[in-house]
Amino acid sequence: MAERVIVGMSGGLDSSVAAALLVEAGYDVIGITIKTYKYEDVGGNVGNETSCCSLDGINDARRVAAKLGIPHYVYDFTETFGEEIIDYFKSSYVAGETPNPCVMCNRKIKWAEMLRRADSLGADWIATGHYARLRKDEATGRQILSRGLDVSKDQSYALWAVTQESLSRTLFPLADLTKPESREIAWKHNLPVAGKRESYEICFIPDNDYRRFLKENVEGLEEEVSGGSIMRNGEEIGKHDGYPFYTIGQRKGLGVAAKEPLYVIGIYPETNQVEVGTGDQLLNKGLRAENVNLIKYENLNEPLRVVAKIRYKDNGEPATARTLPNGTLELIFDEPRRSITKGQSVVMYEGDDVVGGGVIAEAFD
Repeated sequence: MAERVIVGMSGGLDSSVAAALLVEAGYDVIGITIKTYKYEDVGGNVGNETSCCSLDGINDARRVAAKLGIPHYVYDFTETFGEEIIDYFKSSYVAGETPNPCVMCNRKIKWAEMLRRADSLGADWIATGHYARLRKDEATGRQILSRGLDVSKDQSYALWAVTQESLSRTLFPLADLTKPESREIAWKHNLPVAGKRESYEICFIPDNDYRRFLKENVEGLEEEVSGGSIMRNGEEIGKHDGYPFYTIGQRKGLGVAAKEPLYVIGIYPETNQVEVGTGDQLLNKGLRAENVNLIKYENLNEPLRVVAKIRYKDNGEPATARTLPNGTLELIFDEPRRSITKGQSVVMYEGDDVVGGGVIAEAFD
């Protein structure tokens, strides 16, 4: 009897190709699509065809499943998604942080909920269309997550929070493919999404305007946060329209004039202030991160040399990492890093292997 696998199908090219490859490999494949939000609630471009969880996406996933001859189910996770991801997103901005909702969604929704569905459907595995690789370290028994073969499409950064238990039941059919190769496979199988363009937006903000989303979904936000002070060297030099609408390192749209370029270097919800300064004031030697998840090693009680990424498009820089007695992750970079941002993920690599990651809680000199 063929091993059963459920594939998370967003209606995009990658997850569709993942399903096609698994069917071709002889698995008993079931496609599932997760409805993560109520379209009438999020506003913006509701019909946006590139959003990974749009109505068009659900319909495209259904069409691909029909083409492949596999069952397809849509599950409504809007309540859980709202509590775990949307509420987290809103509260992070209100706290002066810049959140990474896709990372949390991977752990708490896509993997946790898909595994529950896998168990209910008698499936051995779950699979996604991520460009990442997995292997088991026979010496330690741990699942090792690594960069995908296509470095330009590598998605291991967004997977650092997925647990060992979840990884042990995961398949990445696109691990050794490039994006052009995936598209070629889609054309070969005559998949209806073969020519579909990629999704870059946060799924529940289909117009990619997070400021609009916060204003419409956090009651009384504008009245509460507008009119605060923009500070430089302890002096007020202007007024802002709401600290949640600024991010560390931001240069444009500050609304203040100066002889030299100014950047956001601090966001302080407790005083409703945004601090600006020069580029060199964005540099920090180290950071501490919370909500740590280690993948390659059980612990980092001893300092470890890593390459650490502080945002998705960061190339990564050498650092020394260790976990503190309270479970916090501490990284000291060889050279100061620019715009280390609270709420973003820091992900550590050893070669192509993901050591682990955490949510940045503070930067320090």
